[in-house]
Amino acid sequence: MKNLLLLIGMVLILEGIPYMVFPESMREWLRKISNMPAEQLRILGLVSMSIGLVICWIVQRSIH
Repeated sequence: MKNLLLLIGMVLILEGIPYMVFPESMREWLRKISNMPAEQLRILGLVSMSIGLVICWIVQRSIH
């Protein structure tokens, strides 16, 4: 279970990176979010990465 949560955390972190770094490219790639401003995409990436980091931190704390 801990490994699954760690994997989910890592996926959320990796998923958030393109939204933070390349919001214009992500908007073109995902047509569903084509109307979202780049700032909102960056916030979406930041939230995703933050949730992933929190999950990884919780799992790491419970291992020790």
